[in-house]
Amino acid sequence: MASSSLSKQKACDSSWTPKQNKLFEKALAKYDKDTPDRWQNVAKAVGDKSADEVKRHYEILLEDLKHIESGLVPLPKYKSTGSSAATMLMKKRGF
Repeated sequence: MASSSLSKQKACDSSWTPKQNKLFEKALAKYDKDTPDRWQNVAKAVGDKSADEVKRHYEILLEDLKHIESGLVPLPKYKSTGSSAATMLMKKRGF
């Protein structure tokens, strides 16, 4: 459930630097789901990560977003900035 996903996320996040997360985010915007060899391209853009690692990082992100949107993860009390809860969480995690 949510705690399982979050513990997997923490283990995965520990090996991703903020710079790698930013490169990952930019690569996802550049290489959409219809791009041939998407995960290989994303891995090249991130550097020091395999296609399997970037694909798993993406799957964990999707799991977390699903849990947030379904209300399984309580949201922290942030000042209102007009951003969605998912956007705030992604920023907090360095995406």
